[in-house]
Amino acid sequence: MIRIVQGDFTDARVVDLLRIHLTKARSETAPGSAHALDLTQLQSPDISFWTIWEGQTLLGFGALKRLSADHGEVKSMHTAQAARRTGTGSAMLRHIIGVARERGMSRLSLETGASEYFVPARSFYKSHGFVECPPFGDYVLDPNSVFMSLDLQCCDAKADRKIDKADEIMTRYAGALRKLANTED
Repeated sequence: MIRIVQGDFTDARVVDLLRIHLTKARSETAPGSAHALDLTQLQSPDISFWTIWEGQTLLGFGALKRLSADHGEVKSMHTAQAARRTGTGSAMLRHIIGVARERGMSRLSLETGASEYFVPARSFYKSHGFVECPPFGDYVLDPNSVFMSLDLQCCDAKADRKIDKADEIMTRYAGALRKLANTED
């Protein structure tokens, strides 16, 4: 069963996947333009960090940083290579959006890279209703960054349908993983 839980920074699997995320993100980003948070930065009191699991398998993680009473930032979204295109990322993003709404935020923003490597990430966020916006928070205009934002007060029926479809795919993927695990025993 798929579950999203508060991230455990002492779990070696979480630390390893975070290391993979940071190494790749920073290698694909121009010096001075990398904004991926490390283990210590993710433990800041204004950041909530979650992991997503199938049984004992870590599928990914994501974080929400409170910028103000009504504005949050998506941070450190990453899906393990083997779990990509299964709905894992959508499930985590849906969780972050839900928590942001529960906490009274009306806007959710993010920063991602502008290079070709980050095209899938930008497409993913656009498919969930995020639109490009000016720099926010402490960010400044940077040709290596793309800033995106989601208005949490409006409903985007198209994005909601895509999230529902992603959940359906993720459920099928989880079932396939269980079947595979049972056949390998």
